[in-house]
Formats: sequence, C-alpha cells, structure tokens
Amino acid sequence: MARKSSWEWSRTAQTRQSMLMAAREVFGEHGFAEANVSEVVARAGSSVGSLYHHFGGKTELFLALYEDHQAAHEEAAAASVSRAKQAGVGDPVELLIAGARAYLAGAWERRDLVRLFIDGDGPPGFELVRRTRGREWVRQNAVLLGAGADPLDRFTVAALTSIIGEAAREVATSDTENDAHEVIEAAMTLIRRLDPLRVLAEG
Repeated sequence: MARKSSWEWSRTAQTRQSMLMAAREVFGEHGFAEANVSEVVARAGSSVGSLYHHFGGKTELFLALYEDHQAAHEEAAAASVSRAKQAGVGDPVELLIAGARAYLAGAWERRDLVRLFIDGDGPPGFELVRRTRGREWVRQNAVLLGAGADPLDRFTVAALTSIIGEAAREVATSDTENDAHEVIEAAMTLIRRLDPLRVLAEG
C-alpha cells in the first residue's frame, strides 16, 4: 500500500479538524439527538461520505469531540503541574491545585463543550465513557497526592476530584470571565481548607 504524502496527511488532519469544529457548533446548538450530520458536513464544507470515512457516524463524531476536549484538559493540566515542579513546588496539594487551575481555565475557554458534555444529551453508552474517564482522573489524582488504596484515601481523592468537576460546571455557566475566576479561586480555597494530606496521613 502506498504511503500518504505529508500533504495528504495534512489535508486529512485539516478535514478532520474542520468536521470537529463544525460538530462542536451543531451539537452545541441542537444537542446530540437533534443534531443532523448533513448540517455538520455543510458547515465543514465537506461531504457525508467524508464524515463517515473519518469518524464512522454521528455517535463516533460526538465521542471524538469528547476525547479531543478531554485530551486538551489533560495536556493543559499536565503541563501546568510540570511547570510547577520545575519552579520548585513539591507540595502534592499545590501541584494538584496547579493542575486544577489549568483544567478550570480550560473549562471557561471551552465552556460550550463543558455544558454539552455535562448537561446535554449524548449517544447510548456515553455515560459509561464519561464514568470511565472520571475513574481514570481520580486514579491520576491519587498518584499525584501519593494516596494509598484504603477506602478513606480513595474517598478523599474522589471527593477532591468531584470538587474540581463541580467547579468546572460552575465555571462553564458563569456569566463573565471574572465570575469564572472567582469560582476557580473558591475551589482552590476549599481544597486547601480540606487539608487532604493530613486526611491521607491520618488514614
């Protein structure tokens, strides 16, 4: 099989990105159930055949949009934690907060997607995908905090992760960027007040 040229790969990536951008608009305006594939491809300047070639269908397109959104969250959070470590931050809670700040900043930047994926409808099986992603997020936070495997440790990390998740919902529904910033600061204050390292140590 002949290899694709760099130009062909670039065009493929551009087509895919155009469809995801159009899907973001259409799903955001209509929700999953009422969204129409033909409207997505029209806005992307593409064809239904191309959409099915790249994604397989409306469900797969929705899930690809979700995965892109989550990947952007994770990359921003990981980069923020890395920068904090390079700056000499060693406190696991402060590292968690550094990652959470980046995550919540992304929730404001992509607030339309946060509202879609948290409060909108989705395809069959999407709730399972979201729960699975949530469990992985808890696991990553547990590693960052050095939490153990006992029930108190697991529940502590799950509670902290839930605080960040609920803050993302509040950020995404804020009227202004300043309001969103106040939500972020309130969430960080709450995490510090909970003193999770003390709880984990006592557990």
